[in-house]
Amino acid sequence: MPTFRETILTALHARLSALPASALRGDVLPERVPPDGLLVLRDGDPGEPEVTLSPVAYHYQHRAEIEAAIQGSDRDAAFDTLCASIGTTIAADRTLGGLCDWVEAEAPRPVDLPVEGAASLKAAVIPVILHYATADPLA
Repeated sequence: MPTFRETILTALHARLSALPASALRGDVLPERVPPDGLLVLRDGDPGEPEVTLSPVAYHYQHRAEIEAAIQGSDRDAAFDTLCASIGTTIAADRTLGGLCDWVEAEAPRPVDLPVEGAASLKAAVIPVILHYATADPLA
């Protein structure tokens, strides 16, 4: 049985998989970026929880990361569209079906990455903060 944290990350990955870009989870970047773009969800860091007692609850602000990449001639517009679609997907259900108290993305910091013998990449890491509580930090 997966942990609560894994269930939340799986739900976020499922939402990202519904986008036109290819969505991976924790994989290395492939040699080629698909035409619609590439998203890689990284598990990130749950951080130190706030703890409440009676009943015991661990309140996390888990910082996951989405690596987004676009390659091609019109990469600026395509990257902007990809980032907007991630934002729309998160805003459509900020609780991931009731698993989280709140989900929010932070603004990306895009960079252009040269690729030898091919069009350069436009890429960024998009932090996603997952607010949730659990009764056990290992459950």
